[in-house]
Amino acid sequence: MKLFGTETRPFACWVLAALLMQTLWPASSVAGPGSDETAHSHRDHSHVDPAAPIVTGSDEQSAAQRRQQFIDRGRDLELEHRWGEAIGHYDKANREFPTDALLYQRLSVARLHHDVIRRMNDRSYLASIRRMERSQALDLYSEVLANLKAHFVEDLQWSRVQLFGTASLEVALTEDDFLQRLLPSVPRERAIAFSKTIHGRLAGRSTATRFDLRANASYAAQIAEDELGLSQTATILEFLSGAVATLGTYTRLLSPDQLKDMYSDIDGNFVGLGVEVKALENALEIVSVIPGGPAEDVGLTAGQQIIAVDGVRSEDAGANHIGDLLRGPEHSIVKLIVQNADGGTHEVSATRRRVEVPCVRDARMVDAENGIGYLKLTNFQKSTPRDVDQVLWKLHREKMRALIIDLRGNPGGLLPAAVDTVDRFIRDGRIVSTRGRNPRENMDFIAHAPNTWDLPIAVLIDGESASASEVFAGAIADHRRGQIVGQKSYGKGRVQGVFPLQTANFGLLLTTSEFFPPSGRPIHHRGVQPSVVVSGPVRAAKVNLKKSLQAQPADATLNAAIRSLAGPAMISQR
Repeated sequence: MKLFGTETRPFACWVLAALLMQTLWPASSVAGPGSDETAHSHRDHSHVDPAAPIVTGSDEQSAAQRRQQFIDRGRDLELEHRWGEAIGHYDKANREFPTDALLYQRLSVARLHHDVIRRMNDRSYLASIRRMERSQALDLYSEVLANLKAHFVEDLQWSRVQLFGTASLEVALTEDDFLQRLLPSVPRERAIAFSKTIHGRLAGRSTATRFDLRANASYAAQIAEDELGLSQTATILEFLSGAVATLGTYTRLLSPDQLKDMYSDIDGNFVGLGVEVKALENALEIVSVIPGGPAEDVGLTAGQQIIAVDGVRSEDAGANHIGDLLRGPEHSIVKLIVQNADGGTHEVSATRRRVEVPCVRDARMVDAENGIGYLKLTNFQKSTPRDVDQVLWKLHREKMRALIIDLRGNPGGLLPAAVDTVDRFIRDGRIVSTRGRNPRENMDFIAHAPNTWDLPIAVLIDGESASASEVFAGAIADHRRGQIVGQKSYGKGRVQGVFPLQTANFGLLLTTSEFFPPSGRPIHHRGVQPSVVVSGPVRAAKVNLKKSLQAQPADATLNAAIRSLAGPAMISQR
């Protein structure tokens, strides 16, 4: 299979491509795997929606052209080393072409590169390399492998786990950030030459058990130290990080700082500036500013672009990297260069502090005549059920008789928070079920009658409504409790658990089960289908965080929901 130009691509990537094709995908598979977050090795067409239209004739030609456009654009992003954007690009491509082997393979390669660079800019990870002894790193590797064996949602092939660990080391030895930080005196050509040999040296060694993998990582660490002077701990952590990360988008090793941030996200507060940002090609666009946070204090507003953080410019380091730099120790000062809509730039300094993140962005009456209220949920965190209760009573006092719940752009969050929130609107029956390889992950969540709101509801979703949002929308849809309005949701039907590790101050974010709505129909790769489809370009309601939601005529999805709740059928239901 022809890949992306060996004259400019690092050797590790195109050698890795062939290895992935041989190792991950069964010989009987015609097209190979798709974009499943866990990258499992037993994909087949059972994951394709049987209701999907068959592509023939001109439609087939159009699909082929679109696939080629994905490949061409992805090649450009890779050649420019824009790995974060490449991941998003290939993820979208894989959702559109879920059985395409090449697109999946390029997604895996992009993840390896992106993750290596991110680790090399994580101060807590680099500090762990310096502090951790070889034996402790091997014990950490063993602990993670034991967790994978006990809790991972699918059966593992240990040979595949080692392959991705080896691939991570190969890729790391081609990345400037890795070489500059860990091998500053080793010529790049020498490091790349070594990377070409590492897979072959491990090829004949046993991978029958996780204990074999530990021995192989130890062996690789020893030869990397002997021939390159690379820290054995660094090599072992590459094997570990690569093996975990490439099991799926949402399974990864968490550095000490990432583990702390993960708990902050769960609690709904973090240390930072209080901005929501979106990565562009050469900047971070500010999507919203949290009221009362440091960003608001220094005058940052939605629509501005951050082009540098503490002297690091996005055009040099990439938008995703400078996004990581926004977080730091509490009470530390960060300097930003901000670009306004007119192209002018200015510098601001802000002090990082703990910021409470609201999960309910806004709540108000959008149609007073028909008594239709509105609330937007940005994520599901510990405080979500409590916060929803507060706004429901607020809207009730304003004569609410129907409700719109906006989950557009909501990436998910805590499963218990989603279950408790949807329980406010369903009187009885199953809300969601989880099923995993470990029987302890098999659970059924049931609604309770007390404190149920019986008013008519509509739920807004789009292609970025994922995970816990799909738990909510799927339950509402299957119980015929309300209208689902908008576009098909993302299709992330898997549950992750956070496992703090005992060997060192790391964590493991691990996919442990798949969830199913009351109907039992899988969400993964399928998503939730709206009952009222709003196609074409749509725009979410404009949210002014200082004031209130302003429904705009261009928000076709919101307007469709208002019409559905104000119509005769819903009035009759009331």
